[in-house]
Amino acid sequence: MPQQRRKVAFSGKKKKDQMLQKRNTKGPPKYLRSTQESYEDSDVPETTRKLMEQPFARGGNRNKNVNRYNLQFYQEGKKELEQMKLEGFKPLEAAEAKEREVDEHYFADCDFPVRPPWSPANSKEQLDRCENRYFKEYVDELQKKQRAGDHKELSLFELNLETWRQLWRVLEFSDILLIIVDVRYATLMFPPSLYDYIINTLKKQAILVFNKVDLVEPQVVVAWREYFRDRYPQLPVVLFASFLPRSRKGTQRGPQAHRRSMEGVYNIYKECQRYAHGEVDLTAWEQKIREDMRSDQLDILDDVAAAVEGELKISSSIDTTPHEHVKYHNGVLTIGCIGFPNVGKSSLINALKGRKVVSVSRTPGHTKHFQTIFLTPLVRLCDCPGLVFPSSTPKSLQVLLGSFPISQLAVPYRSLKFLGEHVNLPQLLKLNLPEDYDEWSAVAISDAWAYKRGFLTAKAARPDRYRAANYILRMCLGGQQQLVLQFYPPGYEERKEHWLQHPELAEVRKYQQVELDELDEETNGDTSSVCSDTADSEDEDEDSSNDETNADEDERAIEEDPPRSRNVFALLEDDS
Repeated sequence: MPQQRRKVAFSGKKKKDQMLQKRNTKGPPKYLRSTQESYEDSDVPETTRKLMEQPFARGGNRNKNVNRYNLQFYQEGKKELEQMKLEGFKPLEAAEAKEREVDEHYFADCDFPVRPPWSPANSKEQLDRCENRYFKEYVDELQKKQRAGDHKELSLFELNLETWRQLWRVLEFSDILLIIVDVRYATLMFPPSLYDYIINTLKKQAILVFNKVDLVEPQVVVAWREYFRDRYPQLPVVLFASFLPRSRKGTQRGPQAHRRSMEGVYNIYKECQRYAHGEVDLTAWEQKIREDMRSDQLDILDDVAAAVEGELKISSSIDTTPHEHVKYHNGVLTIGCIGFPNVGKSSLINALKGRKVVSVSRTPGHTKHFQTIFLTPLVRLCDCPGLVFPSSTPKSLQVLLGSFPISQLAVPYRSLKFLGEHVNLPQLLKLNLPEDYDEWSAVAISDAWAYKRGFLTAKAARPDRYRAANYILRMCLGGQQQLVLQFYPPGYEERKEHWLQHPELAEVRKYQQVELDELDEETNGDTSSVCSDTADSEDEDEDSSNDETNADEDERAIEEDPPRSRNVFALLEDDS
């Protein structure tokens, strides 16, 4: 019998090296493989994380990748997570309103991935390899600049090539591009490189849409519009307020909110008519808008699939191959909707259509597919998934912008600390400083809100800090309970009196049409001072609705139940 081979000792260190080598070889996406052995001791994380992954389908089509279009970002290192937890205990330092004046410096020296050169002779496999190679080189170049110190700290941005391909498709398909931004963070959501690419490279027209103007003071809206007019004279600015069935205080909205949305739609129509005058017949679109204006509210469908066949085209196998653009092909005007996540693209499309044809959510990445919606036989919309463009925006601020799903946050304290330094949370939320703290911090605010709302852990009945912090961040994202974080254009505070007397202020106020029950006694201006004294806890704040799809299911029950007692043994004391 042949002699068996003698076993060789295999240490744990060798096993660890072997597993590390396999991980580097079989990494998640092939175009994002990293050769760095570990990121725990590095300031630049190298691994990626797919958010809200779903299990693969059993039976049927096993080859279908349900996570193909999921948001994908860099994952924080262990050291960074520990540092974020420690920051939650640091006292809040009040920030002045001038610190919220933001220009475009976060996008300085930042571009975005564009489709590499191609020709009709290339096969689909050749295009796929070329795009994968280009995207990998693009990401590697950004990482190299950051390691070398030539680039500012790189923010979270979309690392899923499939999502960028859909943006390329929308840019190629469209005749006019609607760049939609949340007016609260206008310059933080407007990449200058995108505008330059549309105007100078693609030679197409663009319209800037200020969404959610009902959440911001009218003088701030006027200042932002003037800022973009000075910076981009050829870029028209349109105001829009997404129609919601209920107001921020939970009351049913009247027909004024619907008319406000339709007025924004009509302004978009006028800008498109100015660009396509004489080349496309938009008479049917104008007639449709006037008919929608006469109705009291949007026709909200319970089932999006109930839309008339031919109006909405969503394909499960999205074609993202290059497209040779033909202006007004077959006499049809194609309007593309692009922007960051959570700017209200789907709400705008529903208003343009006059009824709900696209599902709406505050969860980033909710719209995953390239969608085509026909408004009339000669006007169609292309809805693109929200994309986070490369920039140097702090990650804590990106959470407040809605670029990163709040439910996926590992540690929420850094974002809550930023919010607490710019907005007086104890005063707005009527919080009492917990006994265990001497001054307000992100953790103290989380504990105070957890006590007030009854967010306690199951076993030890301790305040559920993470749940409370996430709840507050969602309220800020939705602009509920007068919790609005708004930024200003450069020089706003110095010229504040000028904006309060600006001739266009009356026009913006008229458009906002704030109902009497929604008017605040005080405008939500500079609330940056941090309240260290206890507030009046008798006036209970109004309940807020669930701000993020797929969030905690028990939030609905919390809205119905009154806040529990802070002392879990109060009943025993009463009996004695």
